[in-house]
Amino acid sequence: MECEFPTINANPEEIREIFEEVKTIAVIGLSPDATKDSHRVAKYLQEAGYRIIPVYPKEETILGEKVYRSLKEIPGNVDMVDIFRKPAAVGPIVEACKERGDVKVVWLQAGIVNNEAADEARKAGMKVVQSRCAMVDHRNLA
Repeated sequence: MECEFPTINANPEEIREIFEEVKTIAVIGLSPDATKDSHRVAKYLQEAGYRIIPVYPKEETILGEKVYRSLKEIPGNVDMVDIFRKPAAVGPIVEACKERGDVKVVWLQAGIVNNEAADEARKAGMKVVQSRCAMVDHRNLA
C-alpha cells in the first residue's frame, strides 16, 4: 500500500471532545515491550485515567490489564480503538468496530493512514483521527 495523506481527520475541537468523552480505550497492537511506542502511549493514557484494554496476539497481561486477541472478545463497552498496526490492517479493524456497535472513535497513531477505512468509520458514525499520537494530543490539551 502506498503512503497516504489523511483526507479524513478530526479537527482540534473534536480531539478535545474525544478526550473529554472517552473512558475506555482498546489499544490494537499494544506491545508488552516498554520501549515500544504502543506501550508508552498506552501507559501514558492509563496514567491519565483512561481504562486501557490491550489487544495483542500473545501475553496474558500488559500494563496490569487482561490481554484480548481481538476486539470481538472484549466484554463491555469500548469507547475508542487506538490502532498501532500497518495501514492494510485498518480496514478489518474498522469492520470489527462496526460489528461491535459501541466504538465512538477510531484513532490511527502517527504515521498510520487509511482513508478508505477512515471513510467507512465516519459513515458508520465514528469520529476518526489519522496519523496523530494520542499521547501528544492529550498532553497538548493541558
